[in-house]
Amino acid sequence: MRVIGPDGKQVGILTREVALKRARELSVDLVEIAPNATPPVTKIVDYTKFLYEQEKKEREQRKKQKKGEQLKEVWFTPFIATNDYEVRLAKVKEFLEEGAKVRITIRPKRRLFDTRPLYTVMGRVLAHLTEIARVEQQPKMLGRQLIGVVTPLKKGKESIHEGKENKNED
Repeated sequence: MRVIGPDGKQVGILTREVALKRARELSVDLVEIAPNATPPVTKIVDYTKFLYEQEKKEREQRKKQKKGEQLKEVWFTPFIATNDYEVRLAKVKEFLEEGAKVRITIRPKRRLFDTRPLYTVMGRVLAHLTEIARVEQQPKMLGRQLIGVVTPLKKGKESIHEGKENKNED
């Protein structure tokens, strides 16, 4: 078996007994790293330290995976002023460009509860986002709020509407 020393340098190809003897001399363990390799690769290392480093690597990988799966939320109101609407729409576009999913929430204020303006605002928002996003979760009422989720389009793909127009032109 191929043996790697505690300093990370290759010791050489040794028998199992000789490798175990070297590990015992250093008061550490002999850990098999790549059992399917020819010859199998082992490392002389403290096993608890080895496990800690493995867990640390896995945590780092999980952090990197979650980064693309972020869910941001932007709130609108049914009777929103034009400038406020444009600012929030710009924020939604910014989140989508970063690669995050965006939950669009339309929440009425106090007693101004009527579902028609909620769907009107949601329709406007989704119409502005057709070129850069696709609807992942169709808008639906949850309590007094209308909620929809959009995700960014993959780079190189066209929006759903553009694809339909191109098919009609052929």
